[in-house]
Amino acid sequence: MKIIVKQSKKLNLPSWRKKQFFLERNNIALLAAALFASLLGTYLDLIFVECRFYAFPKRLFPKIFSINILFTLVILPIITASFLIVMHKIRPFVRPILLCLIGILACIFEQAAERAGVFIHSSNWNHFYSFFGYILFFIIIWRFYSILVNSPQNN
Repeated sequence: MKIIVKQSKKLNLPSWRKKQFFLERNNIALLAAALFASLLGTYLDLIFVECRFYAFPKRLFPKIFSINILFTLVILPIITASFLIVMHKIRPFVRPILLCLIGILACIFEQAAERAGVFIHSSNWNHFYSFFGYILFFIIIWRFYSILVNSPQNN
């Protein structure tokens, strides 16, 4: 027995189209920006660890990596994607407030990570560096994402 279900003509509902995630321009831009954030975060960590501004005493594969790859390859892209989704939905005049909040949270979480022993700063490090650094980092990521979403070839 075969059952066929048709949409009633009396209902003015749009038909349910399956949108493929990877074909949506915003989603492609979101994935590209998260990948860019991961790469940028990895290289910045490599530079700062090499310059001895900070270190990661507890990390995955310590004999291979001098940085915390769990943060740069998993946590940072998730935070970045969440940030971009929120930034895309909020009003433009609220965005600087969100960026400042991220800077404040970065300082707080860094200090918590130091207390937990997973992060160590050099003695001359100031947490305001992280405040401004994360704001600048996320401004760069936001601009990258915006360029991808608004590029003329995608319209």
